[in-house]
Amino acid sequence: MPGDFEDMQFVVLSGPSGSGKTTIVERLLAESPVKLVKSVSATTRPARKNEVEGVNYYFLTPDEFAARRTRGEFLESAEVHGTGNWYGTLQSEIARAQREGGWALLEIDVQGGRQIIERFPQALSIFLQTSSETEYERRLRGRGTEAEEIIQRRLANARNELSQARKYRFQVVNDDLDQAVREIVHIISNWEAQRHA
Repeated sequence: MPGDFEDMQFVVLSGPSGSGKTTIVERLLAESPVKLVKSVSATTRPARKNEVEGVNYYFLTPDEFAARRTRGEFLESAEVHGTGNWYGTLQSEIARAQREGGWALLEIDVQGGRQIIERFPQALSIFLQTSSETEYERRLRGRGTEAEEIIQRRLANARNELSQARKYRFQVVNDDLDQAVREIVHIISNWEAQRHA
């Protein structure tokens, strides 16, 4: 384990598609009692319309991604949703959060979250979920952006990811957005207080 990371704090937020991670992250960046710096993931998938390099993702070629993995530049990386596209968190993102005086907030999939939890037991890990599978399906269909085959694949992935929830320190149900945000803010406050106790 890189010694440089032992004293750094991360917040790892994972959960199935449709659990509301992106919305929760936006609220946490504004409302957290501790400064959070959103980690920007790297990916091999092409940029979508309106996505900005270094803001939404770092868009890497498959060869560049593989080379950086070989050099050990990623804290975690995985091929996600069976698409052939790789995603990962660069170590430089954790260093950037530290330079900015905050904790890195990693909004990552369960595969990546598991890697972080295993390598960095001190990480604050939170699993976000809804109270039922039908709610995931309703939210995924409500987006209106994905084909039926992709929705079915994401639902199958959600079932698999839900089985990993207990590996996270905390599980938060996001059926009421304000309540879920309050609960995570409370978790972060307590975590910070315990670090300084």
